[in-house]
Amino acid sequence: MTVHLKSENRLADWSTQAQGMERAINLVMVGQETAVRLLCIATFARGHVILEGNVGVGKTTLLRAAARTLGGGYERIEGTVDLMPSDLIYHAYVDTNGKPQVAPGPLLKHGESLAVFFFNEVNRARPQMHSLMLRVMAERSVSAFNREYRFPHLQVFADRNRVEREETFEIPAAARDRFLMEIEVEAPQDREQLYELMVDTRFHDADKLLDQVPAGTVDYRELNAIARTVQDGVQTSKAILDYAFDLCRATSDPAAFGIAVPDTDMTRLIQAGVSPRGMSFLLRAARVAAWLNGRDSVMPEDLHEVFLATVAHRIFFRPAYELRRTEMAKDLIDRIMRSVAAP
Repeated sequence: MTVHLKSENRLADWSTQAQGMERAINLVMVGQETAVRLLCIATFARGHVILEGNVGVGKTTLLRAAARTLGGGYERIEGTVDLMPSDLIYHAYVDTNGKPQVAPGPLLKHGESLAVFFFNEVNRARPQMHSLMLRVMAERSVSAFNREYRFPHLQVFADRNRVEREETFEIPAAARDRFLMEIEVEAPQDREQLYELMVDTRFHDADKLLDQVPAGTVDYRELNAIARTVQDGVQTSKAILDYAFDLCRATSDPAAFGIAVPDTDMTRLIQAGVSPRGMSFLLRAARVAAWLNGRDSVMPEDLHEVFLATVAHRIFFRPAYELRRTEMAKDLIDRIMRSVAAP
């Protein structure tokens, strides 16, 4: 009983910190409350995140603001067609005495204190880079200089824009499945919010804007312990587990659940649905959502809150439909949530 109460008190204290992180990020983001909430959920579920959206909608600002709230080591790299895996491990240079030197690259320079690694324009990097990032994301480690470097607190953030497709490389299925969430960032639809972004001069200087975000709102070194306590402390009933299972199974065989998309051959739509890893990630995210919503057990609305972000990028359509994946995935997931009976 005493242990249970202690755990509840810790969860309540950490929830206050998490809400503080969310408020801090929203100080500099306009009209992005949903994206900010999902990013916070992913952080406390200890999952990697990819953001997708058009140019200039605030993806980079959002990720930098999140990194600032966590403190710890932060590194950013730009995805380019000539980027090689070695560029993350070391860089060679000539010192002031004309002697060649080797210095740790962005992955290694902070050691175990590396908390956030931001891979900008990830789809511009070659498949060799995706392979290295897959290892880092999966194992939070990398081998270099005849030893293993571990990053126990690491969270990988990546972004890509959907406008430019020249000289880009699609992220392979294995790498996409390693991201807990793919969060869509759209420009605000509200006229007043768009007007604010247009005329308010505080948005002219991103560095100065980010100075408004309190640094180290949450101690990155505590995140793993927080995540474990949330996963152990937030309950999931048998009915909720069955519901989550059916939601995921419907992504593989929607017709079996009576789901039909107009002008679509449902027998030829899906190549692969949500993987077992994705099903586990959905529950991890839903438990965090319930915790942030002030509950000690998962409800259907918690699953709904994270379902699109955790599942859409794990559904693989057949080639005839893959080019329309963004709208197809949204439509299918909406129909799944409306068709599968909630407890």
